[in-house]
Amino acid sequence: MHQNDRGIKQGDRLLKMQGKLDRGPVEFKSHITAQEGEIMAIATQDVVSAPPTRTIIAAVGQMTTCGFRRLPITDAGTCKLRGILTSGDIINFMGGGDKYQLVRVRHDSNLLAAVNESVRTIMTPKPETLQNDARIRDAVDTILKKKIGGLPIVDKEGILCGMVTERDVLRVLGAGRSTLNVEDVMSSPLRVTAPDCPISSVTRDMTKYRFRRLPVVCDDILYGIVTATDIMRYLGSREVFTRLETGNVAEVTALPVRTLIAGELRTTTPEKNINEAAREMLEKNIGALPVIEDSRLIGLVTEFDLVRAFAAG
Repeated sequence: MHQNDRGIKQGDRLLKMQGKLDRGPVEFKSHITAQEGEIMAIATQDVVSAPPTRTIIAAVGQMTTCGFRRLPITDAGTCKLRGILTSGDIINFMGGGDKYQLVRVRHDSNLLAAVNESVRTIMTPKPETLQNDARIRDAVDTILKKKIGGLPIVDKEGILCGMVTERDVLRVLGAGRSTLNVEDVMSSPLRVTAPDCPISSVTRDMTKYRFRRLPVVCDDILYGIVTATDIMRYLGSREVFTRLETGNVAEVTALPVRTLIAGELRTTTPEKNINEAAREMLEKNIGALPVIEDSRLIGLVTEFDLVRAFAAG
């Protein structure tokens, strides 16, 4: 069996490892404590944006350099919000979904030509927003109901005023003390991929299931985590172009996902209090922690999981 074929077969599977305890689903009450202060008190106000005419590769490079997962797209003159470019849009474009048609159909799979299209061709138009007089609880409501990680903030004229993310919300909500542990809030079972699974298969899984990250597992051992940001960085750093000979996108998306995994892998344990987990994620600027028990991956706790738990407490 060809290595990539084996990777595809292993790539889309559910890892059902419940560990030593019976961990059924935890039901959270839809209760959100009212927070004092307006949304602008916790939002980033000096927001970097890009015009709709900017090329895809320039916008992705900007996101990579700044460490952004999302980039508001605004009119150059008025600063009115026209859309948003997210890491999810990038993996969709790289082979995950309908935006891949720009590469495959319009440019006959030539990635070099496709990335020089304007960013308006793959951005998300009319994104969810908040008004600049919104409360923190409005941000929490929208993040939890829409399952999105960040919201542009606009005024009554639609002019971009700021950006608030689930990390900003977590920083506020996590200040309270919770009695919950990681095992109470983590996501499990998990969909995982394999180290030899091609990048193209990973982008499809992420787009199909609306995941921002996938644990990479080999023989039931955690190898690492691949994120939408890793794939975006692969394009934005222009490393992708060093692997191109003919310009065909398949030359770079057929590579095994293990080529994108680098850096220290941080994990947590099921009995850790969620305040400790939140503090570590905020301090290390990471969006998720794999949960390990007896050297096995049993779950994943994300910023979204923690915002949901703290909001319900």
